[in-house]
Amino acid sequence: MAPEEAASPDPVRFIVYSDYLCPWCFNASVRLHRLEEENPGRVELVWRSYLLRPEPRAADPSGEALEKFRHYTRSWLRPAAEADSGEFRVWEGDEAPPSHSIPAQVVAKAAARIDSLAFRRLHQRLLHAYFAENRDISNPKTLSACWRDAGLASERFSDSEDPSLVQEVFADHREALDCGATGVPGVRLDGNPAVIVGAQPLELYQRWLDRTVSRRSSAEC
Repeated sequence: MAPEEAASPDPVRFIVYSDYLCPWCFNASVRLHRLEEENPGRVELVWRSYLLRPEPRAADPSGEALEKFRHYTRSWLRPAAEADSGEFRVWEGDEAPPSHSIPAQVVAKAAARIDSLAFRRLHQRLLHAYFAENRDISNPKTLSACWRDAGLASERFSDSEDPSLVQEVFADHREALDCGATGVPGVRLDGNPAVIVGAQPLELYQRWLDRTVSRRSSAEC
């Protein structure tokens, strides 16, 4: 580096706890990725698992659970009505809802082992598949299809069978709880355990970023 060139400042690192079954996490994802795009080089997002439904639900041959789930998904219209939201559709058809949170989280971890771009593509694909397409993202066939749709190498999908990924998912969840995350989405700054819970407006995330950069600059003076 030439003497007159200043070193680029390190990006502000946001740790984000999220569950693919949470509609508000979809909104937070849209806003945080927009924050990243509008502040090139200033933001780094680190996504970690949170488990709203850690255990598989029992099968319901009567169909009553599916009907209740369809009714529940009408609540998705609330996050859909917000600014900078994800795309939502009330559940249609006869496909069962996801049984639990872990399968999608594990496959996302496998994508992250490829690189950050692979994770981002799959992360967005999983959210859209569930909330906008009404697909069961706990089903292995659906997860494999999402993997292909995200443009990831098909031979790497078997990486998701590594049992250590499940351990990583639970470790993330425990970390979130230890930091006081009572729900998701939860966001904190790297090095600071204080978590802000909820899908905050883009403007709040921007102010948080600007204040952090300002504090860093003041500390360096």
